[in-house]
Amino acid sequence: MLIRYSHDKKGRTVKKALIYTYKDHKIKRQLIDSDALRIISRLKDFGYDAYLVGGAVRDLIIGRHPKDFDIVTSAEPSSIKRIFRNSRVIGKRFRLVHIFYPDKIFEVSTFRSIKEGSVGNKFGTMDEDVLRRDFTINSLYYDPEKEQIIDYTGGVRDMQAKRLTPVIPVKVIFREDPVRMLRALKYSVSSGCRMPFYLRHEMKKSAPMLNTVSPSRLTEEIIKILNSGNACKIMKEAVHYDFFMYLQSGAADLMDGCRDFTDAYEKSLASLDESVLSGKAERLGDKLVFLIRDFLKMIADWKGNPVEVYRNVYSECRRFILPMNPPRMELEYAVIKCLEEGGIDVRIRKKRRIPASRKKVSAKEPVKAGIKYEVPASETEKIAAFL
Repeated sequence: MLIRYSHDKKGRTVKKALIYTYKDHKIKRQLIDSDALRIISRLKDFGYDAYLVGGAVRDLIIGRHPKDFDIVTSAEPSSIKRIFRNSRVIGKRFRLVHIFYPDKIFEVSTFRSIKEGSVGNKFGTMDEDVLRRDFTINSLYYDPEKEQIIDYTGGVRDMQAKRLTPVIPVKVIFREDPVRMLRALKYSVSSGCRMPFYLRHEMKKSAPMLNTVSPSRLTEEIIKILNSGNACKIMKEAVHYDFFMYLQSGAADLMDGCRDFTDAYEKSLASLDESVLSGKAERLGDKLVFLIRDFLKMIADWKGNPVEVYRNVYSECRRFILPMNPPRMELEYAVIKCLEEGGIDVRIRKKRRIPASRKKVSAKEPVKAGIKYEVPASETEKIAAFL
């Protein structure tokens, strides 16, 4: 183990961070995406510092293959974009860079200052950037070329002790960004880290702050929960901390008044986790099936006209999952799949255009059992691709 030193405002040498070498952490290089390594190497070739950061480092330490590889660098977004042609600057609140590869996207952020608090967008140094990270286990930097972990906050020790410790003062952390409460739940469940009493107390007290978070940010966090393989446990914790009503208010209302729905919903989330971990539920639409299935069973008219059933069920399911706002294509896919599981076969295809001069007026045919119905192209343009 090494020590990283810096200088304070008076020029005195002070200890800033612990540096864990390969002998200490034993991270397997083969667990790191080769394109992530190339991005870091290229940034360094241009004279910038670059590291893996956050969840990827956390997973690497425990020997788990990370799902995402986030990168932090001293290069500003405009410089990153010049280096990588396959990139795009995104974000209004925080300017980030996405680097695109055929089947994956890497998020690259710039070290940020703490002059505007932990949610400002001023660029700064690594020493400042670490103080903006939410929890110690999420504030570790890894240099894959030197094979070193830089730990400013005691994150490695907290991981070993299975302890979730905030970096930002507890009176400020959730007030500046309420979404951090959801991340605390995710980190606690996925890593098995226990939360100290003062943190749990602050989360319960701060739950109403989630009502101020935009639907787009909540949608992003809910999708991460669905992708985690721990959705059932996280949602149960969200109920305990009074978060669930802000994530899925429709389901929360039904769970309050119907024990049967609560049991069915928890079983569906447990099935979702099994499907995610086994790789059977890859696209978002497959995951949404488990979110709407039990509600859809309650509201669908299983003996009705399939076209009308689809229309009614889709609009009700859209309201049911608010404030979550997934892509229309994915929710349509989930609704159709649930209806098919219940025996209603909705075939959606584009009809051939017929010139007005050749159109014939005919009475509508009566609904017959056992046939497949067509939904006009005007009803939806995209679902044909699903079937």
